[in-house]
Amino acid sequence: MSMKENTNQTMQKAPVEAIPERMSGNEAVAYAIRQVNPDVMPAFPITPSTEIPQMVSTYIANGEMDTEFIPVESEHSSMSATIGAEAAGARSMTATSSAGLALMWEELLLAASNRLPLVMTLVNRTLSGPININCDHSDGMGARDTGWIQIYAENNQEAYDNFIQAYPIAENKEVHLPVMICQDGFITSHAIENIELLEDDKVKAFVGEYEPEEYLLNPGKPIAVGPYSVSNYAMEAKKNQEIAMENAKEVIIEVAKRYKELTGRGFELFEEYRTEDADYIMLIIGSAAGTAKQAVDELREEGKKAGVLKLRVFRPFPAEEIAMALKNCKAVAIMDRCESYNGNGGPLGCEVTSALFLNKVMIETVNYIYGLAGRDFTVGDVKEVFGELEKMIVEGKEIPQHQYIRLR
Repeated sequence: MSMKENTNQTMQKAPVEAIPERMSGNEAVAYAIRQVNPDVMPAFPITPSTEIPQMVSTYIANGEMDTEFIPVESEHSSMSATIGAEAAGARSMTATSSAGLALMWEELLLAASNRLPLVMTLVNRTLSGPININCDHSDGMGARDTGWIQIYAENNQEAYDNFIQAYPIAENKEVHLPVMICQDGFITSHAIENIELLEDDKVKAFVGEYEPEEYLLNPGKPIAVGPYSVSNYAMEAKKNQEIAMENAKEVIIEVAKRYKELTGRGFELFEEYRTEDADYIMLIIGSAAGTAKQAVDELREEGKKAGVLKLRVFRPFPAEEIAMALKNCKAVAIMDRCESYNGNGGPLGCEVTSALFLNKVMIETVNYIYGLAGRDFTVGDVKEVFGELEKMIVEGKEIPQHQYIRLR
């Protein structure tokens, strides 16, 4: 959807009155958690997500929500307890970052394969080593094949909005998969921005009550969760899990549409910014999309036809939709904030080029690695990337693939 269409649709129906506020990304997510008021939240602190369970526990202590908060001894235990609570029939969630997510690894796969619609808020931080607490996407992208839906935010507002949409997506009968709501560590999690909040009753009505059909504590209807599966059944279970991920795409779009009707805000699988007539497009994810948009605005003033495709939903991966959105441009810069260590490119670089090829969209692409462990990424860097794309097309210059930006 173009920005123009987005604006026109917003004008057709006045959204509910917003509550203006200034919050960090962590504060915004914690506020959304208070409004949703899940049944159970196990958590273990880790920078830069520590503030989220800290704030939620304060809300609980002050009597502003009645979630059962469970302090645990590790992130592995945190996800284990979240799985147990969700399997018992409780709407459950947790929060983590970086090595905390890595310590949950086995449990991530269990949550998805057991089809448990729990939610985790992930504040993205680089994985060791070397040890570093700053932002990149190596934690979330490292978990890309564990079976979780992954939704990324550009700013604090989107972190808030995405969390409110998480349970309606996860709990949909056609999906029943866990959802990871991601935001960039420190860049959004600790920075203060203007934000528009919804009233509590509007959030509760949008999210609704959780009414599971099957759960462990359902008297007279015993079930098994996570039993051993012999070869005659395991493959069918995995296929059903994949079908659920495919179904999630339409559910995400439908939930985004309802949320936009409520608030006037919201994007679907991705946002297209000034791409309608763009010769060169930067595909990017997370907070750096704002930097790219500013650079595009300045390039447009210089007569350069540049645009940004900001990917919001990484799982399920919108391969066909991305290919169709890019098919009319001349070249694409695919930006990865983590390394895959495959000798060929980052996760987005590999998946986007595959999507283009399979959908027979034959345009030039260059994969860039940027912002690892908090390395700066500036408007000037974006302009240089667009300049390279133009030289590749206009002058026929050969541009190296899989190159690092700002590497010393």
